[in-house]
Amino acid sequence: MQKFSLLGAAALLAIAPAAAPASAMPPPLPEVEGKDAATLRAEMESGRIYEGLTPLVYLDRIGRIDDHGPKLDAVIATMPQTELSAEGKRLYDERIAGKARGPLHGIPILLKDNIEAAGPLPTTAGSLALKDNVTDRDAPIVARLHDAGAIILGKTNLSEWANIRSDNSTSGWSAVGGLTKNPHALDRNSCGSSSGSAAAVAASLAPLAIGTETDGSITCPAGVNGIVGFKPSVGLVSRTHIVPISHSQDTAGPMTLTVRDAAAVMSVIAGSDAADPATAEADARKADYVAALSPDALKGKRIGVMRDRVGDRADVTALFDAALKQMEGIGATLVEIADSRKGDEGLGAAEFEILLTELKADMATYLGGLPNANAPRSLADVIAFNKANPDELKWFDQGIFELAETKGGLDSPAYLAAREKAVRLAGPEGIDRLLKAHDVDLLVGVTNGPAWVSDLVNGDSYKSPGTSQLPAVAGYPHLTVPMGAVEGLPIGLSFIGAKWSDADILAAGYAYEQASRKRVAPTYRASVTP
Repeated sequence: MQKFSLLGAAALLAIAPAAAPASAMPPPLPEVEGKDAATLRAEMESGRIYEGLTPLVYLDRIGRIDDHGPKLDAVIATMPQTELSAEGKRLYDERIAGKARGPLHGIPILLKDNIEAAGPLPTTAGSLALKDNVTDRDAPIVARLHDAGAIILGKTNLSEWANIRSDNSTSGWSAVGGLTKNPHALDRNSCGSSSGSAAAVAASLAPLAIGTETDGSITCPAGVNGIVGFKPSVGLVSRTHIVPISHSQDTAGPMTLTVRDAAAVMSVIAGSDAADPATAEADARKADYVAALSPDALKGKRIGVMRDRVGDRADVTALFDAALKQMEGIGATLVEIADSRKGDEGLGAAEFEILLTELKADMATYLGGLPNANAPRSLADVIAFNKANPDELKWFDQGIFELAETKGGLDSPAYLAAREKAVRLAGPEGIDRLLKAHDVDLLVGVTNGPAWVSDLVNGDSYKSPGTSQLPAVAGYPHLTVPMGAVEGLPIGLSFIGAKWSDADILAAGYAYEQASRKRVAPTYRASVTP
């Protein structure tokens, strides 16, 4: 895998004159720690940061923090520095010529390594079976990012195969990238499966990243790492050329430092794709998500409080209650919901049947379409590869893969019954019922508990507060925003709404974020305990 080696400030400044305007000396090496994309954009426009140097500054930071120092292992691979510098120079020239493409112009972004991007980097899903999967094609969402002027910096680590291989796995581990560490405490887990995307943004290895979610894979790592994560309505964002699990539930989404940045990314990546039938309505449904933001967005709103999904930790409950009080203080009316789980018996089993069946079918479609002649062509091929490669199975098994391989096709009665049941329980009898029965505009809950200690031998020991499943299965939007920390470990606040209410959910999260400002910077300490 191509990975950047530590350059250092002197080397970066040596590179800069070739990229910078000939009439100007290279500017001082900028500080990017904690800077969101909107801030970087303003500094580019003011001349304080130069587009040709900016991606190289992030490469240097990846070298110092991800490959050395704390060694987060959040980034699997980076684009060649000469290519990044040249792209930055092109975007600088465009801006000087008055042709800036929008709020992402010149902004570096990382992609979860199950998303294809043109160039020399493979798309591995963290698996050695795909270590040579260089497709040299952009996923449609990546093409949209390019067109908006974003600079693809590289690929992030993830829970291998997006955490669908085993129920004994350790989130954040892949055979290609190793174990992603949580920058708030290095012995703690980064959750998954978009582990590297979340840890990288939290550590300012890039101001923006793209993750993917089937159930909790954007929102949990975002919450645990103390950043913003947005899972849009399924069908709002194309999934073409993204390694799949489930066409019913998969979606890509932004992972950022602020809600405004998440809205800016969504304004770019949302839209229809003829190759993805689920997105047929996207062009009609998408919006200018930044324009929809307002600090007054919660004024007059009725919010359903999913009290029965908070968990039993007093410190987390205290954070949640404080967040509720802040929302009430900016005009929201709170409605307590004590029975948000009512009627969802059997939802988990139905969802699992869907994921198993669609994994087998959707993986065959994706793998069968890869241009690499030596790529695996089916889930069965991947299972065989793993059995033949000890490095793949040294920490946990592939029990879910093997169970999925026993399933029938998308026309099997068991699958069709599970699909009908899950959609009904999560949507009409789930979120829709809660919104209507309690006369509320949206739902809020706790995204995550504090990050657990990573344990490759025994696997994950996380007990989720349980907010991700309903919006994941229903295909409805789910936003997490930092609401503080316990023992220095971030906790997220979830905002959930009806199908296609993405703009309203982002606006609600923005209003809370502006009133609370609860994001905490990572400290890279070895452990929570001395």
